[in-house]
Amino acid sequence: MLNKENRVKKIENRLEKRHISSLKGFVVILFSIFYSLPSQAQCAMCRASLESEGNTMKAEAVNDGIVYLMVIPYVLVGIVGLVVYRMYTKKKTQ
Repeated sequence: MLNKENRVKKIENRLEKRHISSLKGFVVILFSIFYSLPSQAQCAMCRASLESEGNTMKAEAVNDGIVYLMVIPYVLVGIVGLVVYRMYTKKKTQ
């Protein structure tokens, strides 16, 4: 009987550790989504051609365009994740 109680305690400890580690992962992901640093999103060839012209407004416009194009896949993955999560929770309640 004592052995069975020890096994149950070990399993509970493992589940608690998993819960804590998954919570930490969620916080890291959430932080990385909402925290951003200004970045230069040009490839080397685009940067060289835009710097040689001397038009900084055009270079900034290209940077902004590249960043906006990068956002679209993340939004789509987020939407798919939300749909899967809702399907999972809907199945769980039934």
